[in-house]
Amino acid sequence: MLNHPKSKQKTTLLRYWTTRYVITLCVGLVIIGIISALWIRQSTIEHRLHTMTIIAEEWANRIIHNDQDQLETRGGELPEFQPERFNSNIYITNLDGRIIQQRTIGFQFVRAIPQDILQKDNETQKIQLSGRRGETETLYLVKVPVIWETIHIGWVVVTQPEREVAAVDQEYHLLIVMLISLALLGWGVIYYISRKLSDPIKSVASAAKQIQAGEYTVKLNENDINEKEVYELVHSFKDMAGRLDQLEAIRTELLAGVTHELKTPVTSISGLLQALKDEVVTGEEAAEFLDISLKETNRMQMMIRDLLEFNSFASGQFPVKKEWESINHVVFDIVNQWNLTEGNNNWHPRVIVNPLENDVSIPVDILRLQQIIINLLNNAKQALEGEGEITISLNLNQDFVVIFVEDTGAGIPQSDQEMIFERFYRGENKKYKVRGLGLGLPFSKMLAKAHNGDLQLVESKPHDGTTFKIELPRNDSGNIVEKKG
Repeated sequence: MLNHPKSKQKTTLLRYWTTRYVITLCVGLVIIGIISALWIRQSTIEHRLHTMTIIAEEWANRIIHNDQDQLETRGGELPEFQPERFNSNIYITNLDGRIIQQRTIGFQFVRAIPQDILQKDNETQKIQLSGRRGETETLYLVKVPVIWETIHIGWVVVTQPEREVAAVDQEYHLLIVMLISLALLGWGVIYYISRKLSDPIKSVASAAKQIQAGEYTVKLNENDINEKEVYELVHSFKDMAGRLDQLEAIRTELLAGVTHELKTPVTSISGLLQALKDEVVTGEEAAEFLDISLKETNRMQMMIRDLLEFNSFASGQFPVKKEWESINHVVFDIVNQWNLTEGNNNWHPRVIVNPLENDVSIPVDILRLQQIIINLLNNAKQALEGEGEITISLNLNQDFVVIFVEDTGAGIPQSDQEMIFERFYRGENKKYKVRGLGLGLPFSKMLAKAHNGDLQLVESKPHDGTTFKIELPRNDSGNIVEKKG
């Protein structure tokens, strides 16, 4: 007994896709969250700095317009005033940076604003301010010049701590809520979709186990499936299960039929020989018994030969050796040979051959083509049942020579037409009338395929005849052993 290695534990499709999707979704949302947080922070800072700039400009304009008289009286010196309350530090300075008036909260400049800050071209700056107790804090600073009649007379400076400018706690809370909501929504969607996809696949897997156990009748419902690929999977598997069930029934029936076909001649031969041994018959009757025994022996040998030949060809041990031959000449020779062989029987149908107007040579194995055509002729003769004719017509197209074999017989029932190329299959019309193994058409199709051609049923109607066609390639370099002029 073989010891199979222990297989790795498998994960269900639902868990596999849900887990990986959630991981991917969370990683993606974390990245999006970090980028969004940075963007929100930067946007908030820019917005608040812009607000600080507007406030500074407003104070500069107010000093110029509201205190026009005092400026003229003081010769352009800044007047003292009390700034309105605002959540920022506001400084009014002269050109030297000396603070004239201020409104401060928290960290502040004491007497003056350093000249290096005022002399910088940047309107907005980020600075660090040291407190009285040695602590430091980072501030954002916005400075706007105060200009009276084209004369620069001072500055309006607005400062605010970085922590307040960049404070976006509420926005972060909203972002976190949004990301969590998206994660839950995404997980719910992928769970629903994965489950919807996994349920029919689980049904197919369960049905496959039934088939593995030899139970071919499976129940699969494909009507509620909207996805095309999943529907095709379930529908194809259901059709396959039905076909396997059908083939299993045929196999069982045909096994009994083949056994019967081989058992019948053995029984006949055994009985006839026993009669001869017991001298039940003598003289001419004994000779007739011997003749019958030989015929039954030959028939049994032919069935065994058919089985061996079919198996050999199916396993690739029966090569096809093609030669360049005139197709009209080959078909006429095959028909003449069949006429001579069948001419000794009580009834022989008339065979009409319609050759090509302009004969062509094609690569063909004459022996294999003969097997195909003779099998079709024998089947046609059985279908005619004592009356009618067979017509063989040759046509030509760009790639193939097409040989049509048509009879005017009983036709093939519609229920049998899909199965006629299955090995060992025998239709209802032949099962009890014609003795054989059901290998003729499957073997003929294999021979046509070996020529890189095909054998197909064109049409068959009850009581209106049957038409087969053989396709043989006009140019095929494989397995050619000789080229005839």
